[in-house]
Amino acid sequence: MADILTLSDSPDRAAQWAHLLPQLELLVQGESDRTANLANLAAALRQAFGFFWIGFYLARPDGSLVLGPFQGTIACTRIPPGRGVCGAALVQRRTLVVPDVERFPGHIACSSASKSEVVVPFFTAEGAPLGVLDADSDRLDGFCAADVAGLERVARLAAGCCAAA
Repeated sequence: MADILTLSDSPDRAAQWAHLLPQLELLVQGESDRTANLANLAAALRQAFGFFWIGFYLARPDGSLVLGPFQGTIACTRIPPGRGVCGAALVQRRTLVVPDVERFPGHIACSSASKSEVVVPFFTAEGAPLGVLDADSDRLDGFCAADVAGLERVARLAAGCCAAA
């Protein structure tokens, strides 16, 4: 496990992700507790990038998503099956990038300060849903391609943490 997170001073977002991702892998290495790993991943992402809100919603057998470890303002506790960006990403089984949440049909406004969002679903090796990684920005179009690629890598780490639990 990594004890200290070092941040890149590069202005290039892809370089920042390239510097951070190996540290995240070390952060969860050797720890079997899902909650601890997801909490540390969320904290590291908030520390590194200052996301307005970053965290995990965990899949339940009924198709709903329940709030897991996160960093940011108070969040919606339970998301009904298929609802909002998180539910849609899980049902569609793909990353959703929403530059303006007001334009997303059925968006669930947990915070009116959230302006854009990226949601990455993650699954077991067999394809069973485990949850989603949800990142919110307080700016319109607040995520770049490097953020999306980095968040997808983190979701794969989260899948490993959840599948091992």
